[in-house]
Amino acid sequence: MEFVLSLISEEQKMLRDTVVKLCQGKLKELEEKAGETNVANREILGFLAKQGLLGLAVPGKYGTGPEKMSLVSFCLVREELARTCPNAELIFTMQGLGSGPIVTAGTDEQKQKYLPPVATGKTLITFALTEPSGGTDAASILSRAERQGDHYVLKGSKTFISMAPDADVYSVFAKTDPTKGSKGITAFIVEKGFPGFVPGERLDLVVAHPIGSIYFEDCLVPAANRLGEEGQGFKVAMQTLDFFRTTVGACAVGFAQAAFDEALSYAKKRVAFGQPIVRFQLIQAKLAEMAMKISAARLLVFQSAFLKDSGKKSITKESSMAKLYATEVAQQVIDQAVQIFGGYGVCKGYLVEKLYREIRSMRIYEGTSEIQHLVIANQLLKE
Repeated sequence: MEFVLSLISEEQKMLRDTVVKLCQGKLKELEEKAGETNVANREILGFLAKQGLLGLAVPGKYGTGPEKMSLVSFCLVREELARTCPNAELIFTMQGLGSGPIVTAGTDEQKQKYLPPVATGKTLITFALTEPSGGTDAASILSRAERQGDHYVLKGSKTFISMAPDADVYSVFAKTDPTKGSKGITAFIVEKGFPGFVPGERLDLVVAHPIGSIYFEDCLVPAANRLGEEGQGFKVAMQTLDFFRTTVGACAVGFAQAAFDEALSYAKKRVAFGQPIVRFQLIQAKLAEMAMKISAARLLVFQSAFLKDSGKKSITKESSMAKLYATEVAQQVIDQAVQIFGGYGVCKGYLVEKLYREIRSMRIYEGTSEIQHLVIANQLLKE
């Protein structure tokens, strides 16, 4: 981390220090109070807003953050939250991901209406692209939106939507012209209270997570809530995901660092055969490789983030590399941490056991590891 700290601004160092202190104080208390839960915690949402962290995803004109979104800053915060405050990390991330399409393609009126409540924690927002039949193949979504006067009639469903069904506002993607494939997808801002919006069931994952399905039964969406022009939705979605894919890597690094810290601490205290197990070379080798891989993953994450903040037009290759490598490495590091803990590593109540369950989904969402390989290769061929 020292190398990254040597490159960031004093303001960003202060931001990171603030997050670290929050995670050691009040935010940690709120996390322990919430526990492992599948319900979005509004108390944590409000606390993050009060501390000004949600403003990082909302340009200053419409919220409390800087004039321009900084990917470096977002990664710094997401990594630190992931280490000790996973509920806060998820809420922080989804406020950014959900509002991303509005920041990218919204009109001034749409931004004025929807972004300030996101920054102040009054509105819980999320991103709704995935469908039961789609998954990684986002261009094949089946949801439809048909223009009827000053409204669109939205039909279909979404699943694996973080913050559903708790969220108040959803950035939704549906096809307005099914004959055009991905070029027929349009983005919309959908409020939970719109007629025909049906909050669905919660999904039961291996680790408790606020996530569920939502349904649109002839849902009436005002035409004024369309984001951009018809047919621009897929581009809006990909631009948003390009930014946030890098931050998935930052979260994975945070999980891996937490597991490493736990394993190192335990290895120093656990005595076997008359001495702490950290004295054994096999344990030392595990720790050395874990530390090396975490550092390499972190550098890939911040390479992508720095390039974005410096003005690089596309970071598709770099963000895919960061997401792919960091999530795969985190899986390996956490697995080794469980191995160092031995039997206790698979006991409920131990952090490494929870991280073992937590990390698995990161190699799937926002593009599977297999898809990231294809994306990277495609970018290399273009170059």
